[in-house]
Amino acid sequence: MSGLNVPKADSVRGSFAEKSQRRHLTEQGKVLTETFSGRHIEISWPDLGITVTAELDGRNTELADALWEALPYQSLQGHALVAGQHLYHAAPIPSLLHLSASTRIPDRREAPDGTVFCSALQHLGIKYGTLTEPMPASPVGQIRQEDIPALQEAGQAVWDSVYSTKKPILVEVRKAGTEGGHRIPQLTAADPDASRLIHDVYTATEQAWLSAPQELADLHDGVIPSGAGSFETVLPTLLFVNGETRPLGYATYGGLVRAAVQDMPMDSLRHMARLLVGLPAEFLGYCGLEQLWSFTQRFLACLDRLDRDDFLSVVSQLALYVNCLGGWNLHLYPWDSGDHLRQLRPSESVGQS
Repeated sequence: MSGLNVPKADSVRGSFAEKSQRRHLTEQGKVLTETFSGRHIEISWPDLGITVTAELDGRNTELADALWEALPYQSLQGHALVAGQHLYHAAPIPSLLHLSASTRIPDRREAPDGTVFCSALQHLGIKYGTLTEPMPASPVGQIRQEDIPALQEAGQAVWDSVYSTKKPILVEVRKAGTEGGHRIPQLTAADPDASRLIHDVYTATEQAWLSAPQELADLHDGVIPSGAGSFETVLPTLLFVNGETRPLGYATYGGLVRAAVQDMPMDSLRHMARLLVGLPAEFLGYCGLEQLWSFTQRFLACLDRLDRDDFLSVVSQLALYVNCLGGWNLHLYPWDSGDHLRQLRPSESVGQS
């Protein structure tokens, strides 16, 4: 795997220059940009022998541009655990955390199967069937109709992987007709301590991106040096680690990135960082994620010296790392340990005692 060194500000903020006017096409009531016609991506699951093709159809051009420019890449394929028939994976694209969507689907349950989304949770998602969660979403393209059966086959295989077998399935996203590959971004900072921290976070992310990080693998094997887990239990600790890691990446670091891009005053950014990142990272370190806690301490130690660009680079690099950990948490967790618990339909009553 090779890193991608990028300028510290442009890589994260993206270009805010005014875009030239384009002639637009209208299809099914949605505005599509003519210049995007014919831009296709392939989404492949090599272990499954399945590849589908999607067109980036002109919706949310800033998001689509960010995706296109990041290709090719690979990632651990995930599956929705609550929302229904939805695939998603962490995408190594820092700007997804803050880019605005110009087109929003008010309720993604109503989107056609095969709709491709980019998310501020740093995800690339694909709806492949019925969803239950009513939430707005930002579409960037559509899987071609003839590939929907293959997409659904991949969805079922990934569900089995995440829920029960635990055999990782990797996904590759590339420009159609081109060679695959993989890269994740390494951002830059002027402050020497911040620069070293970014390098070390990048290295840890690169090592964990396509194979389970050792600390998490040990934790799920019951190797917990601190003894976290009352009466030598493991499952409660796994649950708490899952519950702390995801919001730390999605809400805390993602929120700090958005606040920095939106010009929150630096004193406020530093104050919010101190309030939000330390406590969960310390707890996760106690549970076994000692590297994350070490990175967090180094971030807080240099925080007062960081200008806005350096702050943005550090929190963006940490967001990618924490979201990578979150993806592996979701894959490794033994979800089928609760397989005996099933929802009751409205017509069913709770079992008699």
